[in-house]
Amino acid sequence: MITVSDKAKEKVEHLMRDSQLDATYRLRASVAGGGCSGLSYKLDFDNETRPMDQEFEDKGVRVVVDMKSFLYLAGTELDFSDGLNGKGFQFHNPNASRSCGCGESFSV
Repeated sequence: MITVSDKAKEKVEHLMRDSQLDATYRLRASVAGGGCSGLSYKLDFDNETRPMDQEFEDKGVRVVVDMKSFLYLAGTELDFSDGLNGKGFQFHNPNASRSCGCGESFSV
């Protein structure tokens, strides 16, 4: 499962309102090759479900993940920070053996 912090929930809802997205849209989390640690996180809104997608709901936020990405993201918490150390979504991923300083890429 992928969980969502209260701050991430607020930010996702804010972005959906600003983009005028209806309830058919979900937050799509995925992993792609790249970044300074080898794998990078991707977030987007999507209103289509693909074969083999895994869908989770936490705090009213629906998150969809393709099966390949789920292997890397299982147990991850999505958080949002707006502090002095950087603003943006953060992935607290128990599967990552190391991550880069900016937190946007990782390796297993």
